Amino acid sequence: MSSRARKAVGRNVLRKEGHDKVTGAARYIDDLTFPGLLHARTIRSTIPAGEIVKVRFKGDRAGFTLVDHHDIPGRNIVALIDEDQPCLAERKIRHVAEPILLLVHEDREKLRAADVQIEYRPSTPNYDPERSAITFKKIAIDKGDLDAGFAAADVIVEGEYRTGLQEQLYIETNGVIAVPGSSVAGAAGGITVYGSMQCPYYVHRALVILLGLPAGKVRVIQTETGGGFGGKEEYPSMMAGHAALAALKTGRPVKLVYDRVEDMLATTKRHPSIVRHRTGVTRDGRLTAIDIDAVLDGGAYATLSAVVLSRGMIHAAGPYRCDHIRIRGRATMTNTPPNGAFRGFGAPQTQFAAEVHMDRIAERLGLDPVRVREINALRPGDTTATGQRLGKDSSALQVLREAVTRTGFRKRRRALAGTNRGIGLSLFFHGSGFTGAGEVKLAAKASLALTHKGARIHVASTEIGQGTRTMLAQIVADALGVRYDDVDVNAADTGEVPDSGPTVASRTCMIVGRILERCAEEMRARLGRLTPRQYLRAFGPLVITKQYERPAGMVWDDTVYKGDAYGSYGWGCDVVEVEVDRDTYEVRPTAFTTVHEIGKAIHPMLAVGQIEGGSAQGLGYAILEDVVMRDGRMANATLTNYIIPTSLDTPPMQVVLLENPYPHGPSGAKGVGEMPIDGPAPAVINALRHAGFDLREIPATPERVMLTSSVESTQRTPRTPRKSQAWV
Repeated sequence: MSSRARKAVGRNVLRKEGHDKVTGAARYIDDLTFPGLLHARTIRSTIPAGEIVKVRFKGDRAGFTLVDHHDIPGRNIVALIDEDQPCLAERKIRHVAEPILLLVHEDREKLRAADVQIEYRPSTPNYDPERSAITFKKIAIDKGDLDAGFAAADVIVEGEYRTGLQEQLYIETNGVIAVPGSSVAGAAGGITVYGSMQCPYYVHRALVILLGLPAGKVRVIQTETGGGFGGKEEYPSMMAGHAALAALKTGRPVKLVYDRVEDMLATTKRHPSIVRHRTGVTRDGRLTAIDIDAVLDGGAYATLSAVVLSRGMIHAAGPYRCDHIRIRGRATMTNTPPNGAFRGFGAPQTQFAAEVHMDRIAERLGLDPVRVREINALRPGDTTATGQRLGKDSSALQVLREAVTRTGFRKRRRALAGTNRGIGLSLFFHGSGFTGAGEVKLAAKASLALTHKGARIHVASTEIGQGTRTMLAQIVADALGVRYDDVDVNAADTGEVPDSGPTVASRTCMIVGRILERCAEEMRARLGRLTPRQYLRAFGPLVITKQYERPAGMVWDDTVYKGDAYGSYGWGCDVVEVEVDRDTYEVRPTAFTTVHEIGKAIHPMLAVGQIEGGSAQGLGYAILEDVVMRDGRMANATLTNYIIPTSLDTPPMQVVLLENPYPHGPSGAKGVGEMPIDGPAPAVINALRHAGFDLREIPATPERVMLTSSVESTQRTPRTPRKSQAWV
């Protein structure tokens, strides 16, 4: 390393975009304008199921442009995994708020006042995912002999657990601007789309298919983005298509920005779930058999339901060792707006069920809930439900014991028994990167260009508030041997950067960061003793591009769901104390401790910020955030009655970082962004159980808490159970 370059990894360096955001210089999509700019408005269905009979525009049409499915030059689909969702409805309606046509005008007020009436032929909707006639995806995972596992059990415990919808509620709503004309390298007849998004190349592919244009005539540029949480993974492809169609028809730039109500009504949310467990255990608490059946409500179209289900099922057994496992999952269609990506991606739903069930198992056996987890926690060398053998960086016991010690869990549990307060914990894990062979199929690329001072990073990975630019620059600076300040980051622009994959799945640091680290290592070797300026003067430009390489020994079979599901896992344990108002049944978290093992904290403050934010979001999921659906429509699509945690609702948080390096991550790092939301909800419900309330569904609103029967105190003398079966 250069003598002038101080190590960047592990330090809380200044954020690359921090100055512009703090000073207000950062420009978001609604701050941007172009000459001749028009505004667009989406006309949406008001029924959950049926057919379009007639569309009427009432009043003066002067200055208005209407865009419908007839204006689509390519294929009328939102290209993703399955090709079932139209960009604009042609005849059939499958959910409230389905896009039917676009209105375009230069005057926003006239646009809002325009009266478009749609005549329908309604049909009977279905809102029950278990009774749906359409299944988007089924997944089966089998390990060992389930019958033998149950035969070895002393006790069989069964239970059903439910989770509801959750709104991402990023601080900046969805928005795009489409500009017709030149795109990449001055290619005429193309389109450039600017937008608040997570995945520029997803949008690029969707536009190529929708518009019937060659890839070189489509350019997608991410603007400064005010949060995503998965809600800006797939949905911007829909919006970009709408704006691009309007721009091509009018020949002028078109801006489409949702207000908060439209964003909440129309965009994707977390999948609701119904998860049933049947578990065999010995009298001393060892798991002998795990049988799980899960249903996710996909909404009206498939979007990303298949891969949300996939991650959910892989994590469904929790971070526990068991030789005999059967997991069955399906995602089905209902006549509600489609559900899609959300931080955690299916794992929060299934791990909620697993962790609440573990506390019920402990109670049934008369054992300490910590002890049951200690007995069964996965260890290095153990195999998961898919048969993946875990490496030395597996840390379930370490995070559990650290959390229990930090909080004095057992002592607090005894002290709070019989009061209106309770304490609960959850143990969880989360795979980093795409599932199975996903990273191999994606074949992500990253480039590093030498500059006179250091280097410039070229990736499609987006900054959405989590610190991507900063973290990647730290990795490159250390590997190249230059100062952090001498590394800059190119905009996420498909006309300038390679496809490094989407900013999802806790993959940016571990996967893209490692590719860039390899680029920097090669660049450093090429430089030798020359400074960047000397090299450029002598040899000219230097750009190093590398592609993802799967670590040796990783094997995955997608047909039978066996093998190495992820390169590595992060591990976490949450402990939460709650207080229940016996008059109003309001649940208030009073203390929160979380221990996360993430391999290596590239930027400790950013890592802690991610964990604090994700944990607060998880507490909202557990207690406050209740999406109310009536006749297929979100009935509380405003911030006056969809309640999220504020600083006043969030308890003091203690965040503990442990580091158990993953050999194939940059400086040993794993992912961190998604895992924090996996643990809070089950910890809260387990704390409520300790306080005397038996809940099996979230959010734990006062109404639900009030309706639960008081449960027997969990502070009982351990006993030796006879072989039995119990619903708990």
